[in-house]
Amino acid sequence: MHLVVVSLNYRTAPVELRERFAVSEDRLPLALRELKQSRGILEGVMLSTCNRTEVYAVVGRPDLCGSYVREFMENFYGIPAARFVRHLQVEEDESAARHLFRVACGLDSMVVGETQILGQVKNAYFAAQRERTTGTLLNRLFHQAITVAKRAHAETKINDHAVSVAHAACLLAERHAGSLENRKAMVIGAGQTAALALKHLQARGIGRVTVANRTPERAEALAGLIPGGSACSLAELPERIAAELPDVVISTTASPDYVLTADQLSGLAGRRENPLVMIDIAVPRDLDPDIARLEHVRLYDIDELQAVVAEHMENRLKRAGKIEAMIEAELVSYQEWYRLLGVAPVIRALQERAQDVHRSTMDSLLRKLPDLTEREIKVIRKLTKSIANRMMTDPINRIKEMAAGRSGREAVEMFVRIFALEEELRADERADGRASWQEEAAPREERVALGGGSTR
Repeated sequence: MHLVVVSLNYRTAPVELRERFAVSEDRLPLALRELKQSRGILEGVMLSTCNRTEVYAVVGRPDLCGSYVREFMENFYGIPAARFVRHLQVEEDESAARHLFRVACGLDSMVVGETQILGQVKNAYFAAQRERTTGTLLNRLFHQAITVAKRAHAETKINDHAVSVAHAACLLAERHAGSLENRKAMVIGAGQTAALALKHLQARGIGRVTVANRTPERAEALAGLIPGGSACSLAELPERIAAELPDVVISTTASPDYVLTADQLSGLAGRRENPLVMIDIAVPRDLDPDIARLEHVRLYDIDELQAVVAEHMENRLKRAGKIEAMIEAELVSYQEWYRLLGVAPVIRALQERAQDVHRSTMDSLLRKLPDLTEREIKVIRKLTKSIANRMMTDPINRIKEMAAGRSGREAVEMFVRIFALEEELRADERADGRASWQEEAAPREERVALGGGSTR
């Protein structure tokens, strides 16, 4: 089994491409089922956020790791691979595990160290579990990634210096609209990012805020958290903007379609002294890019937040260095487990062989000595079993050590031949429907990832 991650992220692709690969919460189960049913893919998890769409997969053919996932993306999204393949980042095995650890810890985020991504990683993993698309490798990997991320956040307090995407949006608004004190703002959406934006607007002394959402009840609940907050539905947005003339609009929904178009805002021309600053931090985008052509509006999307974020990262980057060290230590633990994954069936086969020999020996002994008492049988059984276990201890420890080395595969093959375990292994493979032990024991050096270990 071989791990691969194929990532389309804010470093490799512009927002107009990323939004075409976003997976909404209601479509995620379908995407996961199709991923699992795709040729060559044994396990899968999909992570989709405003900054990335990533497919984590376990495949049986190491030479085709990346191509299996690219084929799925082409089929599921209906986009020819030629249009997106150069924007993909592909990592395999150890590099893929490191990538997930960095993502979960927030080190690969636009805002380094942000903690919201951990919740998104957990939700992606839980969704995959519900659809039964995970197995031995991804279960271990995601459990370990979530654990190290929690520990990293707790020990380094990296999130104490708040620089979230919502915070960056408010800083950008302040830069282009001036002081937000006693000004008017509108927040579109009622999720976690919208709540953060509202919190940062309030900290800057915003005078009046309207929250707009598809579900008015959620908008009212969020607006009720600040004095004088009001709410409206998405359908009311154009008229409310025309009536209230806000200074700033921050949009955060997960809508598959534009929430506002240029035509809906064209009536504002000539009614404003200062431009309306609109910041779209949603992927797919909420605000029609044509809005930027309107003279009375200044439109910014999520990619334009990067410069703002970069100015506020010094403290976080110092703490990020400590997290990188934690990740490398955690990666050693994962690699040790992964290296022994291939030898596990061989050890199990040896133990089963020893148990079979022990059972047959005891059966023969009892036939030859029928007058043994129950106590005598119990003592003999315990003693002979102890002898068998002690005889296996050193060979098992030695093959674990050898399997972790550069010639691990050859060592495991020799071990199998010495103890004549071929038949037990073939029987286990047929029963489990898994890859052969030879493939599981293959070292990374013998595998060639399509396009190299990392493609950007």
